[in-house]
Order: sequence, then structure tokens, then C-alpha cells
Amino acid sequence: MQTTGAASPAEGRRGSTSPSCQTAFRATWTQVQQATLTLLLLSVVTGIIYPLAITGLAQWAFPRQANGSLIHRDGRPVASQWIGQAFTAPKYFWSRPSATTPMPYNAGASSGSNLGPTNPLLAQAVQDRVAALKTLDPDNTAPVPVDLVTASASGLDPHITPAAAAYQAARVAKARGLDLQTVQQAVARHTARRTLGLLGEPRVNVVELNLDLDLLPR
Repeated sequence: MQTTGAASPAEGRRGSTSPSCQTAFRATWTQVQQATLTLLLLSVVTGIIYPLAITGLAQWAFPRQANGSLIHRDGRPVASQWIGQAFTAPKYFWSRPSATTPMPYNAGASSGSNLGPTNPLLAQAVQDRVAALKTLDPDNTAPVPVDLVTASASGLDPHITPAAAAYQAARVAKARGLDLQTVQQAVARHTARRTLGLLGEPRVNVVELNLDLDLLPR
């Protein structure tokens, strides 16, 4: 006897989508849409609107700082107020050493030496720097200030301590043919005090000081 072509219950389930599966699919698709919309919205806000707003505000309120706090001479930029430079001539105040590579005070690769206090390479580097300073100024018997022989954490610090400036003042005055008092007065003009009288330490901006000295008549 030939049977009819009626489908079994299992075959019926395989051939149709249950309401629970359709509901789960719709819920998942809704979440995907919401996530995509959130991603696009946040990308526009944080990647376009916010940077443009902050850049515009900075250019309006702090144009000099926003453009690098550049120092100009004869209409061209020669330095930044916040990035040190390597000075090696006796007539200049020397900055703190810089451990950035491939050149000192490389603003694109700010870093310290990563040498620990017990590392023999650091000890040797300090000894070499002390020797270089004493060779440059053999008549100076004062202790070498520590910031003249150790690099800062950023490798970009344009400042030295007043003690480091005082250590070098006589050498700079002699090399420039100036009296010591004139050089000391220049140092005082470029010495910043503690912020609000409490924060930080007194510091001398070496870049600005050396540029100022170059303008002094001999």
C-alpha cells in the first residue's frame, strides 16, 4: 500500500524558522545597528569635532603656546622655549645632558637613558661629563651640580638649577669678555621662581639665557 507524502514533525521543524529564532535575529540586528551608529557618532565627535574645537580654542586663546612657544630672531624661528639645545662652546651656558636619539634634544623621541643608579654605564657617563666640565674650566674648583651631569627623564628639559648657572657664570663671562656681574644679571633675568610661590623649584632657561647673551654688546 502506498503511503501519502505527509512530512514528519521533525521535517516540518527543519523547513521553517521558529518565532524564537526570528526574535533573536531581530534583537541581534538591532544591537549591531546601535553599535555601528554609536561607533560612527563617537568617531565624528571625538575624531573630528573635539580636535577641531580644541585646536581652534588653543589658537584663539593661546596662539604662541599652541604653535610651540617658538623664539624668533630676525624674523625666523631659532628655538622653542620648552625644548633644550646642546651647547658646547665655552661662551655658552651648558644645558642638562640629553639621552634622546639619534641626537640630543630630539623632540620626536623624548626619553631618558633608562640607566639605573647602580648601572656602571651611568657612572661612567657622569664621570666623563664631570671631566669635560672641569677641562673646560680648570680654575673652577667648586663641586659640579648634579643636573649638569645627569639627563632629565624627558631628555628635552631646557632648564638648569640656579646653582648650575652660577657654576658656569665665570667661564661664560671670561669667554665673552664680559664682567661677571653682567652675566649674573642675565642669569637673574631668566630665572623663574616657584609657581605661585609653592610649586616646583627655581630654574634657569638656558636657551633663552644664551640667546640673550648673544645680544649683549661686548
